[in-house]
Amino acid sequence: MRLGYFLSCEEYSPAELVEQARLAEEAGFEALWISDHYHPWNDNQGQSPLVWSMIGAISQVCDLPVTTAVTCPTTRQHPAIVAQAAATSAVLLDGKFALGVGTGEALNEHILGSVWPPADVRLEMLEEAVELIRELWTGNEVTHHGRYYTVDTARIYTLPATPPKILMSGFGPKAVDVAARIADGYITTSPDQKLLDRFRTSAGRDKATQAGVKVCYADSADEAAVIAHKLWSTSGIPGELSQVLPSPHHFEQASALVTEEMTRGSVTCGPDAGAHLETFKPYLEAGFDDIYVANMGPHYAQMLRMYGEEVLPELRRRQAA
Repeated sequence: MRLGYFLSCEEYSPAELVEQARLAEEAGFEALWISDHYHPWNDNQGQSPLVWSMIGAISQVCDLPVTTAVTCPTTRQHPAIVAQAAATSAVLLDGKFALGVGTGEALNEHILGSVWPPADVRLEMLEEAVELIRELWTGNEVTHHGRYYTVDTARIYTLPATPPKILMSGFGPKAVDVAARIADGYITTSPDQKLLDRFRTSAGRDKATQAGVKVCYADSADEAAVIAHKLWSTSGIPGELSQVLPSPHHFEQASALVTEEMTRGSVTCGPDAGAHLETFKPYLEAGFDDIYVANMGPHYAQMLRMYGEEVLPELRRRQAA
């Protein structure tokens, strides 16, 4: 099992993200996730730097592997551009880069004015996009006339020695089945044992499975709950709303239904290392290969220090036992 840190581009400035990457490596984390957003989930989060610029900066301050969690290579970003950006990222990271992909959310992907497709169409678009990205990574000149994408005599010249792995997020059976068929691994933010087993049954045990979870460190559980609710109450929005709402303001309206008590019940809050250790339990029991943890709020340096001194060593001790 590999323990990683999740960089939230929705919440932190470029300088803070670079600092977190450096501190995460110093604390003993083994890998990084980084989100790919055009908008934050709400205005209180207040950031959204371009992920490809951030990966370039991070490559200069730490040596950890980086995975996008996740990029949508279908509407806002054409797969030919994503293929080039990912290849350059892999070169900068000496091959320690993986492209995490997903069908995306209207929040980020609607901005160019195209109609936001239904889920089944988005899966078809993603499957064609992944095929095209892999073809471009061969270094050959590519002309492609597909159902959703056209590429004319395109060739990527800056390539890593080995093409990056592609991992795919999935939150329902159809997406998990596509991930098992087209991807090198599976990404989720839920310790859903049924979906994990479904992926492994179709894909086999040799494909990586990764999960992410958010916590909120502060001097007290009460302070942390207030921070988590202010910044990430949008995580409590149920069902498919998170895929179809088009703006941070719509998310703010929907998250008005999420109470602070609901946030307290779903997020590990405060400075207690034991509580943070319990956060990992369902993911460990499910058997994920990699688990990534993100901090909510301004106290990330203290959180990373506590994880380095207490949480990560204990998790590794339990794993060894």
